[in-house]
Amino acid sequence: MTIITFRAHIYCSICQKISTPTESTQTMALTPELQTLTKAFSGLGVDEKALVATLGKSHPEERQSFRKATPHFFKVDERSFERWDDHHVKLLKHEFLRFKNAVVLWTMHPWERDARLAKEALKKGPESYGILVEIACTRSSEELLGARKAYHSLFDHSIEEDVAYHIHGPEGKLLVALVSAYRYEGSKVKDDTAKSEAKTLVNAIQHADKRHPNEDDEVIRILSTRSKPHLKEVYKHYKEISGHNIDEDLDHAVRLKETVQCLCTPEKYFSKVLEVSLRTDVHKHSKKGLTRVIVTRADSDMKEIKEEFKNHHGVSLVEKIEEMANGNYKDFLLTLLARGG
Repeated sequence: MTIITFRAHIYCSICQKISTPTESTQTMALTPELQTLTKAFSGLGVDEKALVATLGKSHPEERQSFRKATPHFFKVDERSFERWDDHHVKLLKHEFLRFKNAVVLWTMHPWERDARLAKEALKKGPESYGILVEIACTRSSEELLGARKAYHSLFDHSIEEDVAYHIHGPEGKLLVALVSAYRYEGSKVKDDTAKSEAKTLVNAIQHADKRHPNEDDEVIRILSTRSKPHLKEVYKHYKEISGHNIDEDLDHAVRLKETVQCLCTPEKYFSKVLEVSLRTDVHKHSKKGLTRVIVTRADSDMKEIKEEFKNHHGVSLVEKIEEMANGNYKDFLLTLLARGG
């Protein structure tokens, strides 16, 4: 269970204490302080001001009441010893670090930031390989080249060789091609070529039962070398031919789906990452997407991402963060969001 989901359980505990109050819990169970504390510990980040104001002024009896009213934070062992639950202490450490990590990422040179994000993704394994796609496909050619140079300086390896070493098979071949790309960034597009390559993708994806699209050299060539304006035309022609968007036909090929979205509809991709990161029941690696996306996109396409988020989820990104995040971390994210218009 994550920290974010504690709130409902904690409030249930509070209600039980209120219905059958004991001498040890009456002190805080009926006061706003207990609810302030539980809320300060619940969500993304922590409410530092509330913790200082409430815990700093609390008496021993009040802290005991807090411990007894929050069994998901504290437990009593077989010796009747009351103590923090070690698992939740680890989770709280992550929450206290969110603000620090966001500030550190924001102050880094963008090339260093992307290089370190790529290195971390390789260490974390397959669940984080989408970050490699994100970096390779949503940055400009110069930005990606800069990240590759930074990777050399930081780790004494090339990102290409590390991707090839850690990721094998067709997926590795795709990712090596993507991180090695230096795309044309002009506006010229040959419509006939775009239409022809859309047909190539349709054939490759429709015959996925015979050969996975990841294994098709033409698919990899098109997605790893063509300019983004060209690929957006391919995206348009694909729908005209097949009746579907490319990414809608790639649920069986997650890495290709991420590639197409990052290249052709990045606001859709980032909106999804943000929505998942703000859920209450996701893995800690997914939660990191909130910091990563806001920090890396605040100076570029955050306005489009916010519009997509609002249109798709019916609530603004600002409102969702205000609901789910706490303290300095929340304030910092909202400040960055305000830069994007």
